[in-house]
Amino acid sequence: MSGAVTFVRLHVVPLLPKFLAQHPDLDIELVMDDRNVDLVEAGIDIALRMGDLQDSSLTARKIGASPRVVVASQKYVAEFGEPLSPMDLSNHHAVVYDLRSGGTAWNFRKGSSHSAVTIKGRIRLNAAEGVREAVFAGMGLAVASEWMFAPELASGTVRRLLTDWELPPVDLWAAFPSGRTASSKARAFANFIRQELASDFSSESEGGEASI
Repeated sequence: MSGAVTFVRLHVVPLLPKFLAQHPDLDIELVMDDRNVDLVEAGIDIALRMGDLQDSSLTARKIGASPRVVVASQKYVAEFGEPLSPMDLSNHHAVVYDLRSGGTAWNFRKGSSHSAVTIKGRIRLNAAEGVREAVFAGMGLAVASEWMFAPELASGTVRRLLTDWELPPVDLWAAFPSGRTASSKARAFANFIRQELASDFSSESEGGEASI
């Protein structure tokens, strides 16, 4: 199984004891990488991927969605203040996640109102772990999936900002190598993750797979 480092560390590894207890005949090998690993070349049965999928060599099933939010550390807010509208973001330092589902251009929505904003950041990172540490250090606010800062949002170490505004959510997919039927163990793992993360994600109803 493969997936992004932070997502797997925070949301998958803690669930593995339960999954393994339910499936005593299975072993799991985790490939943790923020980049998209070639499933066929690496011999991987299933990948958990976030955001828009563009790899036509995969078969995928959407299993959930995570809200995308603007976050900042208490330290940053105390020093630089809190944006009151999306347009205020241009006056703030930003930590940019320079990978899929990231970037600098964002479209906010509140009811029928829309606001397109380009954030400015002196630091860009291609790994979620780096984004997290930069936010904790007070280097700027960030636009990120809620899953990326779930423990800190729960504890109050990191704050949600612009809570009246919405951003497009980030989809969670179970991706399988196309050209062959997904193994029963891969399907079992996908179903398990979907069920266990139901409280953190807007879970999708059961459905068939589709090539992407």
